[in-house]
Amino acid sequence: MDRATYKILTPGDLDQEGNDKLIFELDVLNGLSEHPKHLSSKYFYDDEGSRLFQEIMALPEYYLTDCEFQIFESHKRDLSNLFSDDPFTLVELGAGDGLKTNILIEQFLGDKCDFHYSPLDISEGAMVTLIDSMRKKFPELQVNGVVAEYFDGLKWISNISNRRNVILFLGSNIGNFGQSQARVFLRSLWNSLNDGDYLMIGFDLKKDIEVMLRAYNDSRGVTARFNLNLLNRINRELGGDFDPDKFRFYANYNVFSGAIQSYLVSLEAQEVHIGDIGESFKFRPWEPIHTEYSYKFLVSEIESLASATGYRIIRQLYDRRRYFVDSIWQVEKLTR
Repeated sequence: MDRATYKILTPGDLDQEGNDKLIFELDVLNGLSEHPKHLSSKYFYDDEGSRLFQEIMALPEYYLTDCEFQIFESHKRDLSNLFSDDPFTLVELGAGDGLKTNILIEQFLGDKCDFHYSPLDISEGAMVTLIDSMRKKFPELQVNGVVAEYFDGLKWISNISNRRNVILFLGSNIGNFGQSQARVFLRSLWNSLNDGDYLMIGFDLKKDIEVMLRAYNDSRGVTARFNLNLLNRINRELGGDFDPDKFRFYANYNVFSGAIQSYLVSLEAQEVHIGDIGESFKFRPWEPIHTEYSYKFLVSEIESLASATGYRIIRQLYDRRRYFVDSIWQVEKLTR
């Protein structure tokens, strides 16, 4: 029997009448109608965007991946001991290629931990690749992948298992949320979990500004292609006529907010029509579309965020340069 499978959640599975395309249309309409213009970074991750992000993670300038590999290699035995008191489900939000997680899975299997692996990703292409990789590398592993948004997938997983959850939210994904949005997300996650569940969450720490800027303005231009793919996605899925060659990617660091800010800047006066929306949008020369925030953190800010959203910090795991931390939180509900 094949132990590695995945499921695409449909409106019937979720007991809702969601329409992803309609939501995409409305978000694009709202974002391009406002001043300044903006598009949500959650739409980066179609199949091509997911592939480009895997390429970004392999770049020498993108220090975050190496930091987490270091952390996992240094602490995998400790994590195995921490999580293995009871049977658990290892849930990875935005699993991608799962390469970092392989380190933990290999350790957990070697230690005979009683666990299942449930990766979540919104890209079916990324999930197919991940499931095939897991099937080959860990044939004994029980894998139940889910193609869905985070909370939809987590709800479905929780409904089919009463095991303790160990949630992985790796990389700098939490940095894509503003302060208030991060609190809402983490509190919503808290509401979806049970008392005693664990959350392992990655935070990119504030550091030398040039180091951070190089990670986003990489010499090979992969991050630029990753952002420009958002325009290509609008063309493919919503009938847009963006010419990506008429935009350039730009990223800077805002010292007040503590975030890398990413933009697509119009190189000339132009008008773009999006057929499925039935609207055209005018751009002035050098007018930006904001595409992403990537917030960086102080340890004190991480501590405040955990406390404010119902978690207790168990451990802080750093890489050798202290560029990055994987923070281990536990859900606390009995006192709330």
